[in-house]
Amino acid sequence: MYLELRDLHVSYGNVKVLHGINVQVDEGEIVAILGANGAGKTTVLMSISGLVRPSAGGIYFKNRPLHALPSHRVVSLGITQAPEGRRVFGPLTVLENLRLGAFTLKNPQIVKSNLRWIYELFPRLEERRHQLAGTLSGGEQQMLSIGRALMGNPEVLLLDEPSLGLAPILVRSIFETIVSINRAGVAIVLVEQNARAALKLASRGYVLEVGHVAMEDSAAILLANPAVQNAYLGAG
Repeated sequence: MYLELRDLHVSYGNVKVLHGINVQVDEGEIVAILGANGAGKTTVLMSISGLVRPSAGGIYFKNRPLHALPSHRVVSLGITQAPEGRRVFGPLTVLENLRLGAFTLKNPQIVKSNLRWIYELFPRLEERRHQLAGTLSGGEQQMLSIGRALMGNPEVLLLDEPSLGLAPILVRSIFETIVSINRAGVAIVLVEQNARAALKLASRGYVLEVGHVAMEDSAAILLANPAVQNAYLGAG
């Protein structure tokens, strides 16, 4: 198994957020995690990243347990995250933000190669490389957040609400880039409010409801499911 969450329980203090969920991600695929606000989607990603410790169950990457590792070790094993809200370092330049994403890499040639790739994916970042990140538009900051995560040379990229707050034309561009990243061999776990767009990208999906996996299936079947349509896809 590539990446697997087994019977994962997570609590914040006395509040139980995840109640024994099971999620699998195969090598090179896109998996969508859907659900309403408060369903536990971001907690899933933060647990994989090592930012939140499970109270029971485990997280395994290539059969290696991740749940006891600090977050920087998770990054060094090939799992990085672009967080919700972008969280770029505003007083630093675009290039400085990107270089921070490579903090676990020891090989300068890999860092250079990754930087070239990110500039190919996001030419705007190369144009703005000496500009302070805090002065970028929302779409440019989202590009930077994804680019910074890619600088860690990930095998698995965790994306938390990449379309949040963006104009429709930018959303299309970001999703096209996600496909390009995946085609380069990076598996992607995609948490996204835009359920229709996420399921069109993904091969499989999970629907969370208050910390439980309510549904899991191929993306095509979830797209056609009336319950998913009514709850998450609207009338369009």
